[in-house]
Amino acid sequence: MHKTSAWPLALVYVGLIVYASLYPFADWRDRGVVPWDFLLAPWPQYWTGFDLLSNALGYAPLGFLLALAALRSGRGVHAVRHATLAALGLSLLMETLQVYLPTRVPSNVDFALNGLGAWLGAVAATLLERLGALSRWSRFRARWFVPDARGALVLLALWPLALLFPAAVPLGLGQVFERLEAGLAELLQNSPFLEWLPVRELELQPLVPGAELACVTLGALIPCLLGYSVIRDRMRRLVFLVVVLATGVAASALSAALSYGPLHAWAWFELPVQVGYGLALVLAVLLVGVPARASASLVLLALGVFLSIINQAPTSAYFAQTLQTWEQGRFIRFHGLAQWLGWLWPYAALLYMLTRVWRQGPKN
Repeated sequence: MHKTSAWPLALVYVGLIVYASLYPFADWRDRGVVPWDFLLAPWPQYWTGFDLLSNALGYAPLGFLLALAALRSGRGVHAVRHATLAALGLSLLMETLQVYLPTRVPSNVDFALNGLGAWLGAVAATLLERLGALSRWSRFRARWFVPDARGALVLLALWPLALLFPAAVPLGLGQVFERLEAGLAELLQNSPFLEWLPVRELELQPLVPGAELACVTLGALIPCLLGYSVIRDRMRRLVFLVVVLATGVAASALSAALSYGPLHAWAWFELPVQVGYGLALVLAVLLVGVPARASASLVLLALGVFLSIINQAPTSAYFAQTLQTWEQGRFIRFHGLAQWLGWLWPYAALLYMLTRVWRQGPKN
């Protein structure tokens, strides 16, 4: 048996599937039909290859993670069957609840494809186990990371996915203040508590190039420092920072390509972003020898400054239009997945590093 990051990753993925399946969580109503009637419905009249592929691929990571968690925890007997059945149960629940949402359409084809995707993911995990890939990963993890690195590895695995949702500032994860303020005002509308909300004298102003450069620098540096807190060898830290920075560039380019089209994949990589990435690289190299506890403290400091700056930036009208493309267009199935990761990743990292520093205590 091994401590595995697959269980927390699977739980996170379940929560994101629930959000993506039931978004926008509004106008619930009883249509007067039996919730599971969709199971016997004929083939849907309107469908696209993208819909078929997204339904299958959307549940493949869940099947993979559930089977992997079972294999790594010593409960690998019937891992494929149990992972597939668990994913099918979740899919059935989601499709059934969609009956009560006027903007969502339950489908037996979606249900079947979800099960197929989960089965393929579980089979892939089992094949990797039989080929010895998981054992090699265990040896790799033992060489590279400290024993209690599971939380950091989960955060690092989710970071590229969080970057897929378009941000007003490159690498600008955690920009929630403006939406939180608007949502809270709407929630408290027509109540006496509305007067308790602070009123800003001036609207949020776009970030100046220097502030944008600082956001990019910190946004790229934070995952590097997060990795430093669980990697002790200096040479491995250098390899890690190159991989992290390259991954950030690739994920941001993919996000731009999905949002604005392939021709605009590199439109975000302007001078402040280039300088910010270069500065992050220099700082990450200079800090490559800091102790793990100092790295954790630096992550906390960087996150505090980063979130303070990014939440002073407004969302532009063009950016809001991009969000509507994700929320109402073909990316609706991935909307909740990427958006919530983009919103919550820095705060999850902040909470994790606080608990890590607290556990380590002054002795380290």
